[in-house]
Amino acid sequence: MADIYIIENVEALWPKLDQTYAFDKKANRSMPCGPRDVNAEFSIAFRMDTATAKGLIQAMSAAYMANREDKWAEKLANPFVKDDNGTITHKAVLKGAYGGQVTNKPAQYDSQGNMLPEDFQLTTGSTVSIAVKLVPYDFGGKQSVSLRINAVQVIKYTPMERANPFGAVDGGFVMEDPNPFASKPKTNNVLAMKPSVEEDSKKSSVEEDSDDMFEAEPVKKTVNKAAPAPASKGDLNDIVDSMFDDD
Repeated sequence: MADIYIIENVEALWPKLDQTYAFDKKANRSMPCGPRDVNAEFSIAFRMDTATAKGLIQAMSAAYMANREDKWAEKLANPFVKDDNGTITHKAVLKGAYGGQVTNKPAQYDSQGNMLPEDFQLTTGSTVSIAVKLVPYDFGGKQSVSLRINAVQVIKYTPMERANPFGAVDGGFVMEDPNPFASKPKTNNVLAMKPSVEEDSKKSSVEEDSDDMFEAEPVKKTVNKAAPAPASKGDLNDIVDSMFDDD
């Protein structure tokens, strides 16, 4: 039975897990297909750091040595691709069928272990952990270890973006804000009422009282003391040096 290994916290690249896909030469891209069609497969490439890559290659090498045949190479060749930024990429695949037997679609889970819908489409840039089966093989005299996708857990999901083929058009239609609470010029909804003689009298009394409350106090004279002379450059250097002196 093939070993199961979990590749943790890697960046998903071009995942195709909702159904089987095969590369179409006419369309020049992968297209959905049936599980028994030629080259039908589930796939996910992934980007990982050096520490994750070392752990994975060690597990792959152990599986290789445990199943190595006499005619095989003495050790597993490094199958990874190193990117210019120092990260490392590789790919996990599960064929739609092996020996005519249709495979089960890889299960997909959220970060809490809840199974995601059958039609869930993982996106490039999402952070995932990938459970794979390590399957050593020999094909045409070339030996390696296949990573067959068993399941994927989505740790962080990057929303799918739709490309806009259009640019801005000056003076064209612009969608107005349908929000009735959006910012608008303030209006006074209170009707102005002509005050009565009695109200005028009260208002005058209140205004006089208010004037008394805010009557200006005598201005106090303050004497500005001369500010101390700024520290010289030499003094500042001494202070900074003292902060980092070793006792």
